[in-house]
Amino acid sequence: MTRVLFKVHRALALFAFIPLLVICLTGSILVFKHEIDTLLMEDKVRVDETFADGERLPMDDLLGIVNDAAPNYEAVGWVLFLDKARADVVYLIEKGTSEWSYLSLNQYTGDILADPRPHDHYFTDWLLELHFNFLLHDAGLVVTSLFALVLLTLGTTGIFIYRKFWKQFFTLRWNSRLIVYFSDLHKMTGIIASPVLIILAFTGAWWNITSLLYEFEEHSNGQEHHIMTDRLYNDELSLDALIAEAQSQVQGFEATYLSMPWEPGVNFAFYGDVPTRNFLLSQYSSVVSFDPQSGEHLGSLDIREASTGAKIVDSYRRLHFGDFAGLASKIVWVVLGLAPVLLAVTGLTLWAKRRKLRMRSRANRHARLSTTLSAG
Repeated sequence: MTRVLFKVHRALALFAFIPLLVICLTGSILVFKHEIDTLLMEDKVRVDETFADGERLPMDDLLGIVNDAAPNYEAVGWVLFLDKARADVVYLIEKGTSEWSYLSLNQYTGDILADPRPHDHYFTDWLLELHFNFLLHDAGLVVTSLFALVLLTLGTTGIFIYRKFWKQFFTLRWNSRLIVYFSDLHKMTGIIASPVLIILAFTGAWWNITSLLYEFEEHSNGQEHHIMTDRLYNDELSLDALIAEAQSQVQGFEATYLSMPWEPGVNFAFYGDVPTRNFLLSQYSSVVSFDPQSGEHLGSLDIREASTGAKIVDSYRRLHFGDFAGLASKIVWVVLGLAPVLLAVTGLTLWAKRRKLRMRSRANRHARLSTTLSAG
């Protein structure tokens, strides 16, 4: 069994090492996406710290500002960060298209900090698209899902194959031949990093596959994505009133993402954070939905009262991004997320050296056989 799994492990590693390096490198970088954005374009993603102690402008006023500044777009999503010094992000669809863009604005002054741009316009956004779908859109989701499953298989098979390595867990035979040292280093790195890599692979595959299933369910009959022409909700509805209603429905609710109708049949869905001791629950864990025409409350999900399964699924966000314990967990996620780089170097070196030894051994056998036949 172990021998078969070793062959599967080696074959999958050789097949997928370049795509997995791309996924892991970009993923490790993106753990600090906001910090990188702050270095590269602070004026577009942060507001003056002095504003953070003040009051936000009413959401209805901010929506009016966005509609005036981008008359050829319709707002379909709004991110309100728990970090009060982060600028709001508003997702838009350009009229006459189904293409999503986004802008950022100062929620305290109403100033537009960045005009509408495609979701892969800035450097880290481009990296996110590369990480998520290899810049291939829906087809890329299939590809990255496949390689996420490969990484999941590599992690689980590696743990099984080297399950007894813990006995010499901290032993590296420094004075041995390179192949022996690399073998120890490969095993040690794999055993340490595999739990995190399995988490990253599983959660990444989950999101990609669920996205694919949603696309298939919505558009399996050949129906194209909705072309935005007119506003899909009642203009008289107040976002501020709806947020207040959401807060009355779920105790302690703090809105973090407003999902607005982007195609017919889609309701308002206000996602938010709630006080909880479960550090794995995300800031989007609870949701309150409303009818887009009447504003009638349709339903609520308080994650504190949800099933264990719902809590587990919600935890995938924090587990994938590694931000559940602040800076410490993010650093660990970056370091272990980069482990496939070292695993690729050591694994390829081991494979090349063993292949060379096998070829040399085969050549020696042929030479001995030729000598024997000649003597006969």
